[in-house]
Amino acid sequence: MGHVAFNRRAFLTGVGGIAAGAAAASLTACETRTGPPAGEGSKVLIVRNFGGSYGEANRKAVYDPFTRETGIRIRTVNFEHVQMLAQIKEGRPQFDVMDLDMSNLLLFEHEGVSEPLDYGRLKNVRNAGIARSLLTPNGVGKSYWASVLAYRTDAFGGRKPESWADFWSLGGFPGTRALQGEVDFPELEFALLADGVPLDGLYPLDVDRAFKVLDEIRNSVGALWEYGAEPGELLSRGSVVTSSIWAGRLQTVIEGGSPLAYEWNGARRQSNGFGIPKGSANPDGAYRLIDFALRPEIQAHMARLYPDGPVVPAAYGHLTEATAVNLASTPGHLLSGFDLDIEWWLQNRDSVARRWQRWARTHD
Repeated sequence: MGHVAFNRRAFLTGVGGIAAGAAAASLTACETRTGPPAGEGSKVLIVRNFGGSYGEANRKAVYDPFTRETGIRIRTVNFEHVQMLAQIKEGRPQFDVMDLDMSNLLLFEHEGVSEPLDYGRLKNVRNAGIARSLLTPNGVGKSYWASVLAYRTDAFGGRKPESWADFWSLGGFPGTRALQGEVDFPELEFALLADGVPLDGLYPLDVDRAFKVLDEIRNSVGALWEYGAEPGELLSRGSVVTSSIWAGRLQTVIEGGSPLAYEWNGARRQSNGFGIPKGSANPDGAYRLIDFALRPEIQAHMARLYPDGPVVPAAYGHLTEATAVNLASTPGHLLSGFDLDIEWWLQNRDSVARRWQRWARTHD
């Protein structure tokens, strides 16, 4: 959550948009950092992740314990996707393992810039119960996050919206709404759920129907948010009464005393995962880190520090109910939500993005 702004825009504008900026970006990337000092070799592993609080949580839950066990030190970089692509295509990636959202791992796979994974080297994947959709040829899932329905608890006389149909009910739950802008995939699924489409009948998306439903609330959408903290800010100051939001982004606001809550019914789940770039200088270390990070106890430790849900079900045996209830992969939440279909979005991203941009301009 909160670490998708650049990659989603790149994804929605297509591979060509990434490639067009590659040559210029590669020069910047090469100036950003150098490789490990001479002699360190396989004792240093360079990981690309999103940085910030996510990177710090990984340091405490994954990297430092991994170093203590293996002696391999972890260095992190936060290259943007155009920089990553340029470095790999030039045969000089300045990172050994990628921590990315699964949509971009799939995009990199289609571009031929990531290594096919040898699952025989990932013993903690075997019989671990990881969803088949997260075991792709060139990427393995590591955590879940979700977009959910958030609202002000003081806005509706004690009533609360419990579904996307309630979000669309201007009579039952009056007030200004907010939806996600171009920071992520357009929220067509929520419109279809509001119109009665069942969770297991969403894909392939009926795009015409979705935009027709979006038109029903056009005049009540007061904002299209573009960064992770924005919907919480809009709700906290009363600019809107309900909004879509990345679930973990609201928890700290609620704990700070704001009269806000969110609903897991109809949550749209996405995943982050690991991949190895072509030309990685330390693929052996990359496999060791990926396998380490998928241990149930390590997955649980990460979830305590950062509100993304484990992909390994056994991790929940190491978590308290108070922690588990706020995670996207808690068993009950898995049943009440759905997984975004990355393949569908990859195939339809360009046409949907153009149509969404027209709708957003009309909204403005």
